[in-house]
Amino acid sequence: MQTACLAGLLLLFTPLAQAQASAKATFAGGCFWCVEADFDKLPGVLATTSGYTGGTVANPSYEQVAADITGHAEAVEVVFDPAKISYQQLLEYFWRTIDPTTKDSQFCDQGSPYRTAIFAHGSEQLTMAQASLAALQKSKPFKQPIVTQLVLAGVFYPAEAYHQDYYKKNPVRYQYYRSNCGRDERLKQLWGAPAAPKALK
Repeated sequence: MQTACLAGLLLLFTPLAQAQASAKATFAGGCFWCVEADFDKLPGVLATTSGYTGGTVANPSYEQVAADITGHAEAVEVVFDPAKISYQQLLEYFWRTIDPTTKDSQFCDQGSPYRTAIFAHGSEQLTMAQASLAALQKSKPFKQPIVTQLVLAGVFYPAEAYHQDYYKKNPVRYQYYRSNCGRDERLKQLWGAPAAPKALK
């Protein structure tokens, strides 16, 4: 009887334990194809989803967001294992994968859907993001002010299926876009050496 009860308790609490083994973070850094590709490199990142958040229109389409009529930003929801990578490490990595000095644009993409933002899941993440920003403002290697938004996360709407893992499904088109958009060239100008995922282990 005790063995059966113990087995039942294990089954009851296993989903809870699994749920607590992961956490979410949401970042906007311009084209979500690139943000997704960058975060997928990190040890401890379990999944990434491209989508839309920060606006007022429910279930927006890509065409609506791109037309700049929804208030949404292209963003990526990151599911991660806090035992392998911390939210603080994600923040530090995020800064070095964006140009935080441009308002309502990133690289070749213009308009508020391509703004940079940290969408914090709760007050703890927001406090950490604010501290990360404050530290960066003191140490940044460039003179321009940082204009990246720090806000609490709202509803996240996953983008259409063809946007998910775009860099894997269409590697040639993706690399052509990324190169021609000047993303990596600008990041090198701002930060010097590119962000190194292996250093976050």
